[in-house]
Amino acid sequence: MAQNKDRWRFLRNPDHFYFLPFVIVATSIVALWLLFISHSSVLNWVKATVEVKRQEKEMARLNAEMDQMDREIENLSQNRDSIEAYAREHYRFAAPGDDVYIIE
Repeated sequence: MAQNKDRWRFLRNPDHFYFLPFVIVATSIVALWLLFISHSSVLNWVKATVEVKRQEKEMARLNAEMDQMDREIENLSQNRDSIEAYAREHYRFAAPGDDVYIIE
């Protein structure tokens, strides 16, 4: 128990009374600086992390779209019938003598 009283003896000295408020204010200022103001603040770090996650999702979506397009190109380059079907579906081409009905 005597050790606990000795621990706070430094702050009981009237000459050292203003040390604790100074430490609290200085620590608060540094914490606010690191959290909000500095170039490498925690908020900027969180924003960058969210942006990286968003871009990773976008890359995965675009890679899946590219894979689907590659399969479609491969299919179109191998089969003449598939080219004709693609042209009819997407560009509304018709062979001579075909009846074309456009339903929208």
